[in-house]
Amino acid sequence: MNQLNLFIELTRLKRPIGYMLLFWPCAWGLIVNYNFTEQGYYLFYFYLFLFLLGSILMRSAGCIVNDIVDRKYDSKVLRTKNRPIASKKVSVQRGLFYAGTLCLIAFLVLINFNKLTIYMALASMPFAFTYPLMKRYTYWPQLFLGITFNYGLILGWTSINGEINSVPLIFYLGAIFWTLGYDTIYGFQDIKDDEIIGLKSTSIKFKKIPYKFLYMSYSIFFLSLILVGYLVKLNFYYYISLLLIFLHLFYLQLKRLNVKNSNSCLNTFKSNNDLGFYVFLGLVIGKL
Repeated sequence: MNQLNLFIELTRLKRPIGYMLLFWPCAWGLIVNYNFTEQGYYLFYFYLFLFLLGSILMRSAGCIVNDIVDRKYDSKVLRTKNRPIASKKVSVQRGLFYAGTLCLIAFLVLINFNKLTIYMALASMPFAFTYPLMKRYTYWPQLFLGITFNYGLILGWTSINGEINSVPLIFYLGAIFWTLGYDTIYGFQDIKDDEIIGLKSTSIKFKKIPYKFLYMSYSIFFLSLILVGYLVKLNFYYYISLLLIFLHLFYLQLKRLNVKNSNSCLNTFKSNNDLGFYVFLGLVIGKL
C-alpha cells in the first residue's frame, strides 16, 4: 500500500489539473475537425476517451522523468523537497521502470489512431522528455512546455482524416501562448527559490512587467480562437461563447491575480482547467 501511495504521489494522479491541461488541446483539435453528420458519435467519444487516457499516462510518465532530472533542485525548494524521488523514498531505477511502463501502455493507446497521428506523436517525444532541462539553460522553459503540452491539438485534428492544414497550426500557436501565460503564473510560486538555486523561467524574466507579458500571451491566444472560428465557419453562438472565455481570461484570471501571493497564483493556474472546458464547449456549440 505504501508503494501504491508513493506511485500516486509520484505521478500526481491526485492532481488532475496537469493531465487535464494536456487533454483539453487534444479535445479542441478533435472537435474542431470532427464531422458528426458523416462520422456519427461513437468514434468521437472513443477518440475522446483515448486522448484522455493518453494524457493521464503521458503526464504521469512526464512527472516521473521531471522528478528524476530535477531531484537535486527539488530537494532545495520548499514546495518540492518532499517529492518521492527528491526525498529518496523512491529510487531513480524504480522511477525509470514506472515511466517506461507508462509509456508502453500509452503506445498501446496510440496505435488505435491513423499512421500520421502515430508518427507525429512519436516525433514529439524528444520535446516531452527534454522539457525539464530547459529551465537550466533558458528563460523560456514555459515556451517549451507550451510546444509540448499543446501538441495534442494537432494530433486531435489529424486523428480524423490523416491530414493537416493551416487551421490546427494557427490554433496550436495560440494555445502555446495560453500555456506560456498560465505556466508563467504558476512559476511565480517558486520565483524566490528558483533565483537562489539558479533556475530560469519567464516568471523571472518578466518579473518587472508580469501583467503586460500575461495580457500579451492571453491576447494572442484569444485572437487565435476568433481566427479559428472564422476559418472553420463556426456559427454565431461560438462567438457568444467567446465572451465567457474573454471574461475568464482577462477578468477572473488576470484582473484578480496577485503574482506576489502564492495562493492567488495557484488558484489562477488551476482555473485554466475551467477555461479549457469553456473553449471545448464553445467549439461544440459552434458546430451545432
